[in-house]
Amino acid sequence: MKKLILLLLTLSLVLGLCSCVGDTKPVDVNIAVLTGPTGVGAVGLMEANDNNTTENHYNFTVVGANDQITAGLANGTLDIAAVATNLAATLYAKNPGSIEVVALNTYGVLYILERGESIKSIADLKGKTVYCAGQAANPEYVLKHILTKNGLTYEGDSPDVELVFEAPDSISAKMASGEIDVCMLPVPAATGVLIQNQDVRSAIDLTAEWDALGEGGKLTMGCIVVRSEFAEENPKAVESFLKEYAESISSATDDVDHAAELCEKYGIVPKAAVAKRAIPDCNLCCVTGADMKSTLDPYLNVLFEANPDSVGGKLPDENFYYMG
Repeated sequence: MKKLILLLLTLSLVLGLCSCVGDTKPVDVNIAVLTGPTGVGAVGLMEANDNNTTENHYNFTVVGANDQITAGLANGTLDIAAVATNLAATLYAKNPGSIEVVALNTYGVLYILERGESIKSIADLKGKTVYCAGQAANPEYVLKHILTKNGLTYEGDSPDVELVFEAPDSISAKMASGEIDVCMLPVPAATGVLIQNQDVRSAIDLTAEWDALGEGGKLTMGCIVVRSEFAEENPKAVESFLKEYAESISSATDDVDHAAELCEKYGIVPKAAVAKRAIPDCNLCCVTGADMKSTLDPYLNVLFEANPDSVGGKLPDENFYYMG
């Protein structure tokens, strides 16, 4: 009998140890990050992953547009993704409970560039044609809201400001060559133009203009989302990712030179020289939990009041936010 009891105790211990090992088994995580500012914060994690120093294995995909991520989140081929905040809200509105925001990663990155010296304030945009990147995304909604709050029209037969939406690459090329005089671009695209054409200057920081409106919250353009099903099945993997991603953000801001090299290596920014100058203006962050919600909620409310379609027609509920 004693031998039987000892055998059962030993078997129980072995099974318990196996269970513990299973709980900590590395997970393959499929992640998509955008080129540009919302992808910059991930380069340290991408390097750590290549060096096999992460707790889990990350399969990274670098894409150039938000819509390239949408399908992957919907069909389950992506587990985590860096996206625009308004896209996250829109995806959630279309399929409540499908995704959760786990972190904010980018504050405001929009700038009005001018070839000349005539623009000192938003009021000075009156009578101008502004070439804009980011149609149907945060940049469009942010600029239109700021114009409206400053008493300027952008629609109708005789608008105060004419807005022309084109792809960032097209606007950058035209601005750098001197073909156009005023544009709105995010960094690092804006940074590239400033490097290429010394006659172009940064005239208006739209983050400062947003803050000046005093509407609460913060201009928050980028975030990290996770598929809810993945988060439910792999809570430890999500926890590990958030820890390692926060370290990646810190490394990008602490060692800009190395981060800039990684941005070029991983295709986040075409040239390290551009990334080096742009990173300080990318307003990188890693905000989670209650702080994430209190920061993003007011921003989404402003977008909703300005244009409900900007966040998918309705504001997300409490389940939109991942609280661990």
